Amino acid sequence: MPSTKKSRASQAKVDWVGVGRRIRELRGFDMTQADFAARVGISQNYLSMMERGQVEIGAEILLRIGRDFGKSIEWLLTGE
Repeated sequence: MPSTKKSRASQAKVDWVGVGRRIRELRGFDMTQADFAARVGISQNYLSMMERGQVEIGAEILLRIGRDFGKSIEWLLTGE
């Protein structure tokens, strides 16, 4: 008998392009990608991919960004 419940994966989709936009917003115009990346302990290339929504960002990096810039993980993930 097929299950009528949606899988967890289909219930919790993250808009990684939106997350990337919010990270870019946090970086602002006065901080380079290299400076932001160094501050949170990632490479500039990885930050670039994050800002374009090309990678799924791990919890550890989201925590570092949130703590360093005073934003919640919820805001980073949803904008709310």
